[in-house]
Amino acid sequence: MPEQPADPTTDDLVLRNPVVIAAFEGWNDAGESASQAVAHLHDVWDATELAEFDPELYHDFQVNRPTVHFDDDGRRQLTWPTTRISAVQLPDGPRDVILVRGIEPSMRWRTYAQELVEVARTHHASLVLTLGALLADVPHTRPLPVTSSSEDPELVEKLDIEPSRYEGPTGIVGVVQDAITAAGIPSVSLWAAIPHYVGQPPSPKGTLALLRRIEELLDLSIPLDELPEDARAWERGVDELAGEDSEIAEYVQQLEEAKDTAELPEASGEAIAREFERYLRRRDDPPRRG
Repeated sequence: MPEQPADPTTDDLVLRNPVVIAAFEGWNDAGESASQAVAHLHDVWDATELAEFDPELYHDFQVNRPTVHFDDDGRRQLTWPTTRISAVQLPDGPRDVILVRGIEPSMRWRTYAQELVEVARTHHASLVLTLGALLADVPHTRPLPVTSSSEDPELVEKLDIEPSRYEGPTGIVGVVQDAITAAGIPSVSLWAAIPHYVGQPPSPKGTLALLRRIEELLDLSIPLDELPEDARAWERGVDELAGEDSEIAEYVQQLEEAKDTAELPEASGEAIAREFERYLRRRDDPPRRG
């Protein structure tokens, strides 16, 4: 019998109607867009570390090796691959946030998923958002699409999103989604599409797309800091690479034409109004303390 996981939560922390936002490095994380989105939230919201999972239970260390580094005092430190849980108590708004940053485990996926279910249950989470990113036939010069889906009929109707229709191999995001749904906790899965011809990390434009979708779903403003400029610089860099290869440039042009034709309705007044509302919320937010 495998060792039972320790309780990954703290008993004295009280969070308001929290939403869990989770992402996992590995198969589910093209361009590291999803894991970097959670890392960004951790940094800009100055999240408080709660706990971490026991890496012995879930990881093959020959696949995900520990790393060595030196701290500020010059002491040698060993960091193990694991899943870390942190919390954000937002000063404004009706809810707080629990962040889950992990690596797709090598083993005991069902036990791992149940451990995450217990995190959500212990803190009475009202919603779980899982983030993923996949390689797709999309042009880097257009806004990267984010697909939102859920197996909860009420959320599908309330948030005007699609029911989950995917069939085929799945990663830890799919397993966690299944466990969360079976536990009766509302959940939504967000997947950013990353251009397959430039899928290597980092992909700040994919991270930015996920964060903007989170803003829409949760009706809050996320400090973006340098991320929009990083996304523009990434796009310029890909432009330069495409300009050096006529076949890639022609392929990108074909993707652009297909994208523009398929998404003409996105130039509607409703889409413009949503973008303007997001701008106003961010402008009115007080400066973030450094």
